[in-house]
Amino acid sequence: MQRLPGVGPKTAQRLALHILKRPEAEIEALAQALVEAKKQVGLCQVCFHLSAEPVCEICRNSNRDNGTFCVVADSRDVIALEKTREFKGKYHVLGGVISPIDGIGPEQLTIQALVRRVSKDQPKEVILAISPSVEGETTTLYIGQLLKPFTKVTRIAFGLPVGGDLEYADEVTLARALEGRRELD
Repeated sequence: MQRLPGVGPKTAQRLALHILKRPEAEIEALAQALVEAKKQVGLCQVCFHLSAEPVCEICRNSNRDNGTFCVVADSRDVIALEKTREFKGKYHVLGGVISPIDGIGPEQLTIQALVRRVSKDQPKEVILAISPSVEGETTTLYIGQLLKPFTKVTRIAFGLPVGGDLEYADEVTLARALEGRRELD
């Protein structure tokens, strides 16, 4: 259990003890559900988001804006953005970020598929929504250079969270907040 992300030793122990107390049929149903999910869920052939179908629900949705793509590192990012109900376009999931120290180069990600898709579909804008880590910045700059010949490339703003205090923010976050400022309405 501790191998699961976000599960520490105490939580793993609690989960294991809970599972041991449950009826065997319930545990078998859980195990079977996990096996079935692993078998049935794959990647969308268009955007590489998780999907039980060859093309995901977002890509199939004709009400989505085909003129705007949002590039994210992971399917968790799609889920987070969808919860806002603000983005109405299509997505492209990279499958990670460029990280030479971890042996992840552009060829291990879906960057070439993104370039082909953008050159073919000619969206009006591609929004890069990649976390501002060193690896994320590298990935953002790399993709930006590849896509600029085809379309407008923007990135999401970064800065202070709502409810955050200036005194506790680090220098990079404060710098990003200043860079991403906008005029009051």
